[in-house]
Amino acid sequence: MVEGRYDKNTLSQIIDATIIETSGFGVFNDREKQQLLRTLAQKRGLIIFTDPDGAGLVIRNFIKGCVDPKLVKNAYIPEIEGKERRKARSSREGKLGVEGMSEEVIMRALRQAGATIDGQNRQQGEKITIADMYAKGLTGAAGSAAKRTAFLKKAGLPHKMTAQALLQVINALMSREEFLSGEY
Repeated sequence: MVEGRYDKNTLSQIIDATIIETSGFGVFNDREKQQLLRTLAQKRGLIIFTDPDGAGLVIRNFIKGCVDPKLVKNAYIPEIEGKERRKARSSREGKLGVEGMSEEVIMRALRQAGATIDGQNRQQGEKITIADMYAKGLTGAAGSAAKRTAFLKKAGLPHKMTAQALLQVINALMSREEFLSGEY
């Protein structure tokens, strides 16, 4: 779990994992996202990976209050002065965030948090694909949005998820066999 889309983009270039963004403080009022974080934590555990600034600490503490602490690991990056390349100015506190960290720093933070790295303990079996979702009528056809909404409700997931976001989350929550059989 990260704060924003640029953090998610940085991590997705380094690791193959389900990465959920909080939309910054948006998670405070988003009950569905809070429930998604609880669901993912119960099924797979949750790693909180926020920026080392005051806002990151507030978001981290909020998430730790929403999710059973036994299911949470905390990844911390060092406080490094600077600014991200895409920004004209540095942040209010003048520190680099997750998006500004090198692959080495990110991997070290994840290892120190106790993250499973390099396929250890990975879910076995084939992944669910967009073709599987298409075959179930959840994408690419007339009425697929309504079917996707019904699926999300039955699975206890936020109803506003795109097909791509849903694909990532259901691969974290269930096996391909469970998905194809409808046992969710």
